[in-house]
Amino acid sequence: MPLFDWLRRERSSGSDTAGDTDTVRRIVKELDRMEPSRARHLAAFAYVLSRVAEADRDISDAETERMVDIVRRTGHLPEEQALIAVEIAKRQVRFFGGTENFLVTREFREIATDEERRGLLACLFAVSAADNEVSGAEERQIWQIASELGFSHEEYVSARMAYSDLRTVLRNRDTSPRR
Repeated sequence: MPLFDWLRRERSSGSDTAGDTDTVRRIVKELDRMEPSRARHLAAFAYVLSRVAEADRDISDAETERMVDIVRRTGHLPEEQALIAVEIAKRQVRFFGGTENFLVTREFREIATDEERRGLLACLFAVSAADNEVSGAEERQIWQIASELGFSHEEYVSARMAYSDLRTVLRNRDTSPRR
């Protein structure tokens, strides 16, 4: 059964897990000590963070450490659980990113408050800057995610301002005069 047909069927069934993706359910299983809706929230959160880390096709150790720290603090989790959530999210993004990215981000948008969505946007920049630079690929991915989360371009730019000095697109500009 095609993924979109399955999701439509799940949504129309009215179950409390409607809209879950296999990715989110897999991470939730690892977080089974938590209340299910909170675990689903953290699973989607970790996955979306991983989207940014994977944007340049290389998830650095610094990015992984930053994601683990963010998931640990956000979810009030022991480091081991945060590490499991991040590692599974990273694998899922690597293997299924093309098909799952929009679905998981949309799910986060549906289950998160406005404050949580704004917090995620800030965390996306924090992850991308973990290696002391924000690449063009990471910026494009964050803008895509911000759009999927319902942010305006102005809101995106406002969040990006804190990381202006780390943006590689600004660092690599040719500043010599043109003739």
